[in-house]
Amino acid sequence: DRLRSRGLGDVYKRQLYSPAALGLASALACGAFTFLLGGGPLEMILAFAGAGIGNAIRCKLGKHHFTLFMCIAVSVSSACLVYAGFLKLAELLFHISVQHEAGYICSMLFIIPGFPFITSGIDLAKLDMRSGLERLAYAIIVVMVAAVSAWLMALLLHLKPVDLPLELSAAQRILFRLLASFCGVFGFSAMFNSPVRLAAAAAFIGALSNTLRLELVDLAGFPPAAAAFFGALTAGLLASLIKTKVGYPRISITVPSIVIMVPGLYLYRAIYNLGIMSLNVSASWFA
Repeated sequence: DRLRSRGLGDVYKRQLYSPAALGLASALACGAFTFLLGGGPLEMILAFAGAGIGNAIRCKLGKHHFTLFMCIAVSVSSACLVYAGFLKLAELLFHISVQHEAGYICSMLFIIPGFPFITSGIDLAKLDMRSGLERLAYAIIVVMVAAVSAWLMALLLHLKPVDLPLELSAAQRILFRLLASFCGVFGFSAMFNSPVRLAAAAAFIGALSNTLRLELVDLAGFPPAAAAFFGALTAGLLASLIKTKVGYPRISITVPSIVIMVPGLYLYRAIYNLGIMSLNVSASWFA
């Protein structure tokens, strides 16, 4: 009832995609996200494979009514194993440098609960405390279980979350960020059961607003939080302009378009560094 009152009930009332399609959507989203975080072609390909298989496994387990914790732990572990396995194979066959191992984080970002995080904030802003706190608690549980699972896999596979350097000109960076943001938002929208028309509209808005957010940080020196505010504001304004043409409520377009701005990498690095007792680094990422 609460969803229907916000105009989302009719959009998300039934499952539109098969587990294989959802796996492909997550692969597309995480592959695009890899570029946005600085990864190159190899990291994108490996993250594509890891995320696709990991999310397909999660969907299969969910259909068989396994517990939330098990679905998260198994899917995240599978994504990390697939990434590490393909990387090792590439190293043996093509003598690829192991520095590409850092992209494994992107292979499990499909698990980050962007929709619950954002909608919990909307509910709390409207003083719908029960719904907001329930969604926030769910999101925190998912993040904690996923990050701990990924941290354990990183220890077992000897993987470390380091920066992904990628050198491009300003024009190339903007162009590829637009494309990657479009693909990322489209994939995340499909993962959360958005119809294709709605996912495409959200992807168009997300491409513009997320690229604006990233360029405000890189070109104008904005703090990340301030850049995220202006990016989300832009998404909301654009959704207000096109909602009648698309035929969906504004909130059903806005929420998918800004899911890509949820800092899943920051959350994972915070918990990873907490696990290895690098408390100062962990606190910085949490902040």
